[in-house]
Amino acid sequence: MKIPFVDQWRKRHGNTPIVVSGPGAEGGDDAEGVAELLAECELLRAQAEEAGVELDDSVASLAALDQLVPRWREDEDVLHWLGNDAGLYLGTIMVHHVTGAAWVIWPNGQPVVRLASGREIDVVEAGHEWAESGAPELSQFYAEAAES
Repeated sequence: MKIPFVDQWRKRHGNTPIVVSGPGAEGGDDAEGVAELLAECELLRAQAEEAGVELDDSVASLAALDQLVPRWREDEDVLHWLGNDAGLYLGTIMVHHVTGAAWVIWPNGQPVVRLASGREIDVVEAGHEWAESGAPELSQFYAEAAES
């Protein structure tokens, strides 16, 4: 996933994974800006609002998303962007609610969530799987990750 803001930021910070939020965050205000950018998820929020679901960054909102009728699957462009947004929203919830979880940007620009155990989760990939097939459910994915 290419995010121009992140690409520019990476040029200033080298070619190693960078922790941008949570424990061990690097980069000060820039890092905070990256974490805020990752949390925007505009398309997902618009789709959810249209369906009457409020995305309040709570764990319960993941279960509400799992109940949406997947009308987006008919449009390849929407499917791709919604998958990105779903993964970033899942990651945002994990970083906010799982002790020790943090956003990490890999050298290729891919945002992942690093758990306190050191395990890194490609939440964008999980978001794409959810958008395409509904499985794993976002709430289930969160619960399994929170246990690790």
